[in-house]
Amino acid sequence: MTQNNRNSSDSGDKNDRAPGGGQGNGGPGFGPGIDPRKRLIFFGIVLIPLLLMWLIPLFTPDQEDAVPFSFFLEQLETGNVRSIDVQGEAVSGVLRESASWRDADGTVRTVREFRTYIPAAVDAEYLESVSRRDVIVTTRPTRDNTGVTMLLNLLPLALLIWIFLRVGRSMQQGGGMQGMFQMGRSKAKRYEKTDSATMFRDVAGADSSKQELEEVVEFLKNPERYRSIGAETPRGVLLVGPPGTGKTLLARAVAGEAGVPFYSISGSDFIEMFVGVGASRVRSLFEDARQNSPAIIFVDELDSIGRRRGTGLGGGHDEREQTLNQLLSEMDGFEKSTSVIVLAATNRPDVLDPALLRPGRFDRRVTVPAPAVKDREAILKIHAEKRPMAEDVDLALLARSTPGFSGADLANLINEASLVAARAGKEVVSHEDILAARDKIVLGLKRGGVVMTEEERRTVAYHEAGHAVVAALAPTAEPVHKVTIVPRERAMGVTEQLPEGDKYLFREDYILDRLQVLMGGRAAESFRIGSITSGAEQDLKQAQELARRMVLDWGMSETFRNTAYGSDQGEVFLGEELGRRREYSDATAYAVDGEVKKILSHAYESALNTLKRNALALDKLATLLLEQEEVTRGEIEAICSK
Repeated sequence: MTQNNRNSSDSGDKNDRAPGGGQGNGGPGFGPGIDPRKRLIFFGIVLIPLLLMWLIPLFTPDQEDAVPFSFFLEQLETGNVRSIDVQGEAVSGVLRESASWRDADGTVRTVREFRTYIPAAVDAEYLESVSRRDVIVTTRPTRDNTGVTMLLNLLPLALLIWIFLRVGRSMQQGGGMQGMFQMGRSKAKRYEKTDSATMFRDVAGADSSKQELEEVVEFLKNPERYRSIGAETPRGVLLVGPPGTGKTLLARAVAGEAGVPFYSISGSDFIEMFVGVGASRVRSLFEDARQNSPAIIFVDELDSIGRRRGTGLGGGHDEREQTLNQLLSEMDGFEKSTSVIVLAATNRPDVLDPALLRPGRFDRRVTVPAPAVKDREAILKIHAEKRPMAEDVDLALLARSTPGFSGADLANLINEASLVAARAGKEVVSHEDILAARDKIVLGLKRGGVVMTEEERRTVAYHEAGHAVVAALAPTAEPVHKVTIVPRERAMGVTEQLPEGDKYLFREDYILDRLQVLMGGRAAESFRIGSITSGAEQDLKQAQELARRMVLDWGMSETFRNTAYGSDQGEVFLGEELGRRREYSDATAYAVDGEVKKILSHAYESALNTLKRNALALDKLATLLLEQEEVTRGEIEAICSK
């Protein structure tokens, strides 16, 4: 496979985990950081019901072994009762001689000692007459179970109250009852300027974005300068750019430069399971900001609450739309508040509600693009200064070899290089460590357990050699930096092209040469192996996408010259794609497929002809790859120049 660019990935994901979340000595689910008092309360709530279950039988008479009351009366009449012990309704006693009775199941039972219960309708005077029949009568006071009964009745209520408090605390992350009644309060974190506050000098690159934001800072520092001539600063500033490009970092830098209260909140923090909570939190947030104005409100991931209203098959989400309506009202309602500026960040401006983007709300858009070569070099320098670097580290070369990397990707690159160096026992980070870290990030880890047959190694070697030879001989193709057949997670081999600089316009001959390089691997397999393999999957997908864009977007085909129908790819809302109208007919779509096929076939034939004309160079490079597993740019140029 070839690799000369890298799509930006979301390196700004926040996956921080709270400490103490594992299993500690406190029992299942309790980490070592849990308060011992809370642990004691938990076990108390668990043990008290178990204790009551053990005590209740002690206070509850057992009725399974009681004799029928009629049997007791019969023994009294015959004078067979020696003594009885009366306690409330319970009567136990001893017979003079054993006696039998038949229970409801027909079983004959014989007892000498017995226990029965006196019905409430029996007159107490009747029991007094028992003593005159030569029966010893002993009476005891009735056992008082009032306390146990009250405890049993209150226990379910206590458990419900405890569960209610715990659920409320976990939902609002507040303390006790106070957290339960502050559900509608804002969850934004307020930051004040400190000595370690982020400033514009801490943000490398993004010079045009910083210039746009300097006006916001100047207004917060000196608002009268603008108000004196009737100028109004933008009410909202929307930071737009790919993930990891530094939108949040720029927002912190604005707060650090302005020196005003900075309220930071994520868009998802407004949404709760209860309808109306999000709108209440928006009101609370703006109220706090106005009381401490001038101030900045920063809303990260605005698209989580600012998506277009009424979308989807079943309409919109009531809670999210109410939150959005409240945000629109606060930003441009009847009450004017020019001392509060709203900064927001998103990487999906296409899904935002149009009402957010109109003048008076987010009426200024600041684009934070992926860093260019010079910006990447400056970002690498900032992160490299925090670590001991070897003298052979070439930041300019690293900046050129990391096209498409965002600021977060570059920070991760230097950190991974430090880990590689530390793992090897080094005291400084070398250029080799950074290259190893880059290959790990882009291509994945080396597959140490993969054992390829000689035929598979030969196939991979010719495949990558085909890419390299075509790239080295194509007039406008990017120079080949390295070719390797070391198996990794995402590829069995790689041909890496190193661009001389960032490109913003792509010429047709450059794109056609790029397609030839992509087809070079498949052409080399067919030419030298005699059979094609599945190793060209990613190459074919990239070539297919590039060719379709040539036809649909760039008008670079014979049939559709200078015509742009628009690509049919991209993310859409659920339900929107059902009503989306394609801008061309089925006949045109058929013709587009034919043009794409023609472009790809031409690229393949051109790559195959190049390899046939340079078969000796192809064989030499494949042989060298089988011997060394990795070939550098100088060796490739030496082979292809002969």
